[in-house]
Amino acid sequence: MNTFYLENKAVIFDLDGVLLDSAEYHYLAWKKIASELNIHFNRKINHLLRGVSRKESLLIMTHGKIELDEKQITEITTRKNALYLDFVRKAGEKLLFDGINDFLAELRKTPLKLAVSSGSRNAPELIDISGLKKDFFHAVVSGQDFTRSKPDPESFLMAAGKVGINAENCLVIEDAPAGIEAARRARMGTFGVGNAELGSCDIKAESLSLKNVSFIFEYFKNHEV
Repeated sequence: MNTFYLENKAVIFDLDGVLLDSAEYHYLAWKKIASELNIHFNRKINHLLRGVSRKESLLIMTHGKIELDEKQITEITTRKNALYLDFVRKAGEKLLFDGINDFLAELRKTPLKLAVSSGSRNAPELIDISGLKKDFFHAVVSGQDFTRSKPDPESFLMAAGKVGINAENCLVIEDAPAGIEAARRARMGTFGVGNAELGSCDIKAESLSLKNVSFIFEYFKNHEV
């Protein structure tokens, strides 16, 4: 297969909900926090938290219900993270969506640059414990590396810079509305996965699998810059 049209192109992956099946563990951790704070929490509210920082998530959950100062916010979000990490460490390699390593291996046969861009400060540890092969990626950007969370495009632009590819030559794979919006603001292509209401995307699929590789090739073939 001639892959010249994939040269100087990049695919940037979100981590939670795209490569790793970690959404349920976020929900369980926030549910425990909500119970401790005696505030109502359900899956509909949890959906609003996808793709945003822990602090912003807590503010969404508690808005108009209780007042928290910065010290309390830090203590609560730190506890939420500890609960989440306890869940995912027990899950281990069960975190990895089926077929992801095969999907990435197929992309690595091409000139495409691959990067992870996650708002999670836990991203390096999640990659380690999940069995996701780190050497598939040319760069990893985590919440430790930037200050402005999605829908700000900072994290995606940083990933593009690390792999040396212009933003307009990047395709972002995301499962959260905030992430899709961040990609749009960065003027990158959008590949939405999962069942969330993501709005208009260049590509959509329920999950990533080998059959989706052709969608990525077709996108870049039709979006020469």
